[in-house]
Amino acid sequence: MQVTVSRKAHFNAAHRLYRKDWSMEKNDIVFGKCNNPNFHGHNYELIVSVTGEIDKETGFVVDVKILSELIKEHIENAFDHKNLNVEVPEFKDLNPTAENIAVVIWNKLRPHIESKNDLEVVLYETPRNFVTYKGN
Repeated sequence: MQVTVSRKAHFNAAHRLYRKDWSMEKNDIVFGKCNNPNFHGHNYELIVSVTGEIDKETGFVVDVKILSELIKEHIENAFDHKNLNVEVPEFKDLNPTAENIAVVIWNKLRPHIESKNDLEVVLYETPRNFVTYKGN
């Protein structure tokens, strides 16, 4: 029997969507106001889900306390109140779109989740704009 356990978290971060190799005009056309050279911020909402079999001894798929600690250590501490473009190494040469942020989060958490379990990351950039990444 497969069960999914989820943990919600959040972080606040600034970013700028742009490509260094494009002109300001092309960046403005593609990214609009998200290309603000002075950056802009979001209150990101994150849902991390782990799917797997229920352990017969503990009754857990994953201990939610441990999942919470992993999210705090590897995501919130790394991203919260940061300028993603400037302060987060993963975005040095990667445009910090919601899609790319979700993939980076998944990649940061995957080594800490048992390989027999599936991992899914849902990242809300706004209450109406969100992305889902399942590692494929």
